[in-house]
Amino acid sequence: MVEALLLVGFVVAAFVGYNIGGATTGPAFGPAVGADVLSKSGAAALMSVFFFIGAGTLGQRVVTTLGEDLVTGGNVFTLETSIVVLFFIGGALFVGNFAGVPASTSMTAVGAIAGLGLATGTLDRAVMGEIAIWWIVAPIIGFWVSGVVGRYFYPAIDSWVAIESTEGSLFVFDRSGIIPKPVPGPNTTRREFVGGFVVIAIGCLMAFSSGTSNIANAIAPLVALDNVEMTPMILLGSAAVAVGAFTIARRTLDTLGNDITDLPLTAAIVVACVSSGIVISLSAVGIPASFVIIATMSIVGLGWGRATRTVTVKQGISGEKEPKVSVGALKADETGPIGEGDPSDIPSASDLFNPGTSARVVLMQNVVPLLSTVGALVTFTLLFQFVW
Repeated sequence: MVEALLLVGFVVAAFVGYNIGGATTGPAFGPAVGADVLSKSGAAALMSVFFFIGAGTLGQRVVTTLGEDLVTGGNVFTLETSIVVLFFIGGALFVGNFAGVPASTSMTAVGAIAGLGLATGTLDRAVMGEIAIWWIVAPIIGFWVSGVVGRYFYPAIDSWVAIESTEGSLFVFDRSGIIPKPVPGPNTTRREFVGGFVVIAIGCLMAFSSGTSNIANAIAPLVALDNVEMTPMILLGSAAVAVGAFTIARRTLDTLGNDITDLPLTAAIVVACVSSGIVISLSAVGIPASFVIIATMSIVGLGWGRATRTVTVKQGISGEKEPKVSVGALKADETGPIGEGDPSDIPSASDLFNPGTSARVVLMQNVVPLLSTVGALVTFTLLFQFVW
């Protein structure tokens, strides 16, 4: 009976890992896919490799922390409670992935464990409070930093970087030697080649950091049991993440790479730098970062900033500068050229920022963790009242 129940636990843990792959691949590689630097299959492959590296190294520490520190009762995690916790984590994440919105695996997992802790009176409120504060502050920082960059500095950065996407593959493999090596594609400029690898490298770094924190969300409740070893569970969880990255993650890649905002290569680099910088900074001080929320809000912030940025136009040949106007206003004026440029060449606000999609993303990313928290709280309250 115990062996059969443990097998159920492994299946549920794999299901959670599958949904983690679907939820985190988009924020890590959505910018690169949206900028046509990387294919969805390439993103899934890189996500699988670097997630496993992160999980097998620093991820072991997070597994221990999540399994022991958040709840104070030494016997809270039983095989039955672990399966129920994982069920709510995986189920809530699946709702977000099915909707094409990458929900925060950290918030969802901690929410389910917190529901268990509240129901049993074993939740460490000080630890939970510190985590929750940073979950609120970090996405706001990501949104406004990216928004300020998009509104005031993006044109200068774009001019400095001067990366323009060309037709064809960004790189091809030179197989003349023993080991194939990537070289620029036939139409790829040097700046585009370097910039593309920068945004891919940052995505790999984000995948690594995702592995360090998110592997715990899939396996910590089971590893907390005395008869379950960590290394085999890391292998199981990472394999399940890879399956999710190659399958259901395609929906979240579309959402973060194409639907929220028009994301050229320069914008992809900005988003990746801002979000990965915040995630790494929080990880350095021991805070489990909400990886998905920060990356998503950085994309939303940059799209909003670019859509509302102001520009100065010249009127006629006199050189006199007119007041600043928004790019949306310039696009809306279709009566003829303004100053030295044609407003039809300026992207509209709707091209750069989709409020409807952004609202759906923000809503679902709050609903999904709430589902796991409330579901676990109600279930464990009833179970401990009437069963245990």
